[in-house]
Amino acid sequence: MVILFDVLARLPLSALHRLGALFGWLTFLSSGRYAARLRENLQKAGLARSESATRRLLHTNIREMGKGVMELPWVWRRPFEKVVASVQLCHGWEHFEAAHARGKGVIVLTPHIGCFEVIGLYIAARQPMTCMYRRPRWKFLDTLMHEGRERGQMKLAPTDLGGVRQLLKALKKGQVIGVLPDQVPGNGEGEWAPFFGRPAYTMTLIGRLMESSGAAVVMCHSERLARGKGYALHFTQLSFAAAESIPRQMNAALETVIRNHPDQYLWSYNRYKVPRGALPPEASKEH
Repeated sequence: MVILFDVLARLPLSALHRLGALFGWLTFLSSGRYAARLRENLQKAGLARSESATRRLLHTNIREMGKGVMELPWVWRRPFEKVVASVQLCHGWEHFEAAHARGKGVIVLTPHIGCFEVIGLYIAARQPMTCMYRRPRWKFLDTLMHEGRERGQMKLAPTDLGGVRQLLKALKKGQVIGVLPDQVPGNGEGEWAPFFGRPAYTMTLIGRLMESSGAAVVMCHSERLARGKGYALHFTQLSFAAAESIPRQMNAALETVIRNHPDQYLWSYNRYKVPRGALPPEASKEH
């Protein structure tokens, strides 16, 4: 697999995206479970005004998800400087700089939009950064992930108590951390909050880190540009009201961002699953 990744990484990004569009359709047509979840999540989000518009959005998303898989060899195995240089546009960088200037650390929320892999590398080329990641089942993929992500000033922290301590330590040094805010946490690590009109188990980690460190929070999403031209990053400053739960506010902010690029969001992800041992949303309200 490492050899295959190295071979694919030599291809132009545009070629990988063309292959990815085909791969996306092959995956959709060969996996009924994957196709059903993607279609259900996209339809229930209610982003399109007609059935034909929903179909067009679905077809575009199928291609974009395939591109996201096929661009990984390029992002992980190409020289670090070339990957960072693939970011053609960076909107709202001043929000990141203002947050970092406070000296309390910065929490960067990176939702599953576009090529979110380039966000950490772009920041790590400029600042020390620690990103939380979930260890994959396959050892070869874990090796590729570490080699591809831990470049520049990047460190990875596992999704366990030790990883949380690592994040908090970085924040208290005034450094930057990265978290996927739309990843379903384990039982006891989240609360049910609305996400596109449906209850989704949402992490409470962000609030705990903010309270412990006083860190500022920004959101950054990546937009995949057409014809393999690279990527655009979009930074947004976030502030949370004390009167409402942070997971609810975070999901609302995520919805706003996703509505700008719904075709590139990871709708196939099982965002509404009930973690093992957790009460479903109806039962949790009763307690």
